[in-house]
Amino acid sequence: MSFAFTKMHGLGNDFVIIDFRAEVQGGNSSAPSSLTPRQIAALCDRRTGIGCDQLVTLAAPNSPGADVQVRFFNPDGSEAGACGNASRCVAALLGDSPTLQTQHGLLPTTCLPGGEIRVQMGRPLTAWQDVPLSEPCDTRALPLNAPRATDHVKEGEKLDGAACSMGNPHATLFHVIEDAALLGPMLEKAPLFPERANIGFAEILSPRHMRLRVWERGAGLTPACGSGACAAVVNAVRRGLVERHCRVEMELGSLEIAWNEGTDGQSGTVEMTGPAVKVFSGLFELTDSTPWSGQREPGL
Repeated sequence: MSFAFTKMHGLGNDFVIIDFRAEVQGGNSSAPSSLTPRQIAALCDRRTGIGCDQLVTLAAPNSPGADVQVRFFNPDGSEAGACGNASRCVAALLGDSPTLQTQHGLLPTTCLPGGEIRVQMGRPLTAWQDVPLSEPCDTRALPLNAPRATDHVKEGEKLDGAACSMGNPHATLFHVIEDAALLGPMLEKAPLFPERANIGFAEILSPRHMRLRVWERGAGLTPACGSGACAAVVNAVRRGLVERHCRVEMELGSLEIAWNEGTDGQSGTVEMTGPAVKVFSGLFELTDSTPWSGQREPGL
């Protein structure tokens, strides 16, 4: 079973994109219409597969107004509802400012002069049950404690954080970002997050500028996270820490995030603008002898 793929990245957050529409149109009868969690894990493996932070599949849309259906998968085989950096990459790959059908709804995109991509990321969900959290609370002040001691916090110390959903659950901690690799993997699976969560560590530099590192659910620490940047700005605005238009600086560059004013009691939509780069394309063959990512068990 073989199929074509394209490797792309947004600020170092890298993706393998498989367009099943092109496989069908090209007459590839051996191409699958979907991949199993184990196959996804094998493709994402950086030693024995192509290697990526997430695998993205494209299919024909079934929603009016959409140009393509997009699904996002983590290296452990689990599915993510949204991914900002991957959405920019898909828009750059397809061109013509496509509207993407995702689990989070329709995401209109705009291909801007100079190669940057703007994505309308939809409305954030801020009610505790919509994030979701396991217990009622004010999502601007999470009941979350440090699971272990670091150079900056004691074990059990209350952490300063907020949460929202941008299609998947995000918690943003206004905390020393150097603790991301230590605290991220434990907080991802904290009892407060029944579906696990992406954990952002934000440092506010000014009302229009922050630094961010994100431990991604199912993927680990990545150089950038688009939906995490959107969530960080939403959470920081709700706390009165930044303005609605904010630059989010990550390891390999920055994203411009704008949270529009809401109307009629509804939250405004979030816009994300940033680069997307094609790395290479190729053909991959999955066989019975394909290594299955060590003995790693996929999330689904």
